[in-house]
Amino acid sequence: MEINVNFLDNLRLEAKFDDFTVITDQPIRYKGDGSAPSPFDYFLASSALCAAYFVRVYCLARDIPTENIRLSQNNIVDPENRYNQIFRIQVELPEDISDKDRQGILRSIERCTVKKVVQTGPQFEIETVENLDADAQALLMTEPDGTRTFIEGKDLPLEQTIANMTSILEDLGMKIEIASWRNIVPHVWSLHIRDAASPMCFTNGKGATKESALCSALGEFIERLNCNFFYNDQYFGEEIANADFVHYPEEKWFKPGPEDELPEGILDEHCLAIYNPDGELRGSNLIDTNSGRVDRGICALPFVRQSDGETIYFPSNLVENLFLSNGMSAGNTQYEAQVQCLSEIFERAVKKQIIEDEIALPDVPKDVLAKYPEIVEGIEALEAQGFPVLVKDASLGGQFPVMCVTLMNPKTGGVFASFGAHPSFHVALERSLTELMQGRSFEGLNDVPPPTFNSLAVAEPNNYVEHFIDSTGVVSWRFFSAQSDYEFCEWNFSGTNEEEAETLFGILRELEKEVYVAVHDELGAQTCRILVPGYSEIYPVEDLIWDNTNMALDYREDILNLHRLSNDQLADLVERLEESQIDNYMTIITLIGVEFDENTIWGQLTILELKLLIYLALQQHEEALDTVEMFLQFNDNTVERGLFYQAMQAVLEITLDNELELDDFIDNFRRMFGDDTMDNVVGSVDGSVRFHGLTPTNMQLEGLDKHLRLIESYKKLHAARAAKAGLK
Repeated sequence: MEINVNFLDNLRLEAKFDDFTVITDQPIRYKGDGSAPSPFDYFLASSALCAAYFVRVYCLARDIPTENIRLSQNNIVDPENRYNQIFRIQVELPEDISDKDRQGILRSIERCTVKKVVQTGPQFEIETVENLDADAQALLMTEPDGTRTFIEGKDLPLEQTIANMTSILEDLGMKIEIASWRNIVPHVWSLHIRDAASPMCFTNGKGATKESALCSALGEFIERLNCNFFYNDQYFGEEIANADFVHYPEEKWFKPGPEDELPEGILDEHCLAIYNPDGELRGSNLIDTNSGRVDRGICALPFVRQSDGETIYFPSNLVENLFLSNGMSAGNTQYEAQVQCLSEIFERAVKKQIIEDEIALPDVPKDVLAKYPEIVEGIEALEAQGFPVLVKDASLGGQFPVMCVTLMNPKTGGVFASFGAHPSFHVALERSLTELMQGRSFEGLNDVPPPTFNSLAVAEPNNYVEHFIDSTGVVSWRFFSAQSDYEFCEWNFSGTNEEEAETLFGILRELEKEVYVAVHDELGAQTCRILVPGYSEIYPVEDLIWDNTNMALDYREDILNLHRLSNDQLADLVERLEESQIDNYMTIITLIGVEFDENTIWGQLTILELKLLIYLALQQHEEALDTVEMFLQFNDNTVERGLFYQAMQAVLEITLDNELELDDFIDNFRRMFGDDTMDNVVGSVDGSVRFHGLTPTNMQLEGLDKHLRLIESYKKLHAARAAKAGLK
């Protein structure tokens, strides 16, 4: 994690990381002002808090109350060497906790990350640099040693691949840091990497070794940069919106017809039959979300139709809304990237078919599994932890290069079906296993849902979306039947990457699917994006009309200028929100495509709460009371915000009751909720306080550092593309 430090007045310092700011000071006796803890105090507190966190996680997993558990830490200093200290952590447990859980709680404290880092002994490297943002590989803890490791499916050694990718990121001015590593099962590695300057740009990698996992994470990071996925639904800001191009120099813009009909030049007849079968899709449904340039029309990107080599223009809005990250990949060569792309498309399409049709898959015979001892070792390690594992052939009788590893959790009754795909049986099986444990702890496996015989729940579109995001969707009990719907097939589609790509394209031709490919190599990496209309979408086609991300364009400017709106404009905004039928519990972040610090009121704000604050600003107390009651009934905000609205409800009820006077209650309200809360509640009701907790901003995103960091990240790509195209 990158921590940037600013020097404040006297000895005060400010550390900024992610969405947080930490202030430190020194005691007065050390010539500080005593206004905040010292850096060393934070260090001491971190180990105690980390220990308590692991106790809490252990207890939550076993429904053990923590109200009567107490934890304390003292540091004992050696009088002859003040750097030699003992951290004594003591935990007081209630008598009704069993001996087994007492030992479990102590073992959980042993897992404290702070403790383990201190015990291992971190190395400190202290140096001066010309630019803090330089050197993409500085935080990766991987130094080339001359080793050349080839793995199946890669056209270059892992070490060379990692070096090439980090060089590309360094040229872009991006510093990549590893936020976490996991290796809790033999031959199963995963990690989480992110842009140190904009942590919202992150990816996860997986592999049988730490090098292959790092290679996976970097490859995914680069593919998502090339395909703009990190910025999928986000507002790019006014500078990019008014630039010569918004996404890519080769984009084209199309104006909808006079009756909002789709313009000529976008999509082809094949795609129009899929995306506009009833003629309901309008031009306004496809306006670009990221720029918000309604006046420019529809931004469309070129894809090459594989059947005849023709270039077809797909609206960026359509791609972003329906496909998400499905069908994008980076590789050492275009063929390598295509194999990875197509493998993922098959993995997800076949997975969808298996889940929705409740297909029972055949087990992989033990003698076949025994050919891959490292995979057997990983599975045995999971089973030793109490998780039964099923290894299934998901090729549907040898049609598709897909495998499945399913884990059962007897503690919770949950199941987790992980799929992997590749022309090699071995690689597909390995990917199924590494995907299963990517970024997960054993405790995290307690969150997977139980199976069901409810076919509607299994086939529900959002269930597939959950499976796509993190494989935590619901599966059918029929999936576990001993009577499989297909015979086991020890399939093999492997060859060179060029041969494998042709084989996978051939399967799609046999399915009579049209395939469209875009190549993105302007950043120096071989990346492609492949669309298979009617096959590789993640969200339903209907979302283009009914749940399109460009709904942001109807509200973004008004919400960002909320504090400047007149009462008439506020009344119009709240009326449009009421009539829109948008989910009241959608966050404003999701609605308008702007990232707020999640630790602020803006970051937690829902449409329902925004309506409530507008009603208060308009002095519409009856509507405000109805809305605050809804808020309190389904409140998912902070405790502090909940208490604010609890007090608000009471004050509104008094205000609307002709027989009650606020002066008769205010003293006890202040004792209950505090002076500061009551001042803001009363001010919100009488109109002297407007939009309590929401700091003013505007279309220039003033004060929204998190989103501005994201835009700065995108500007690096935009500048590189402009330079490549010879544009300013």
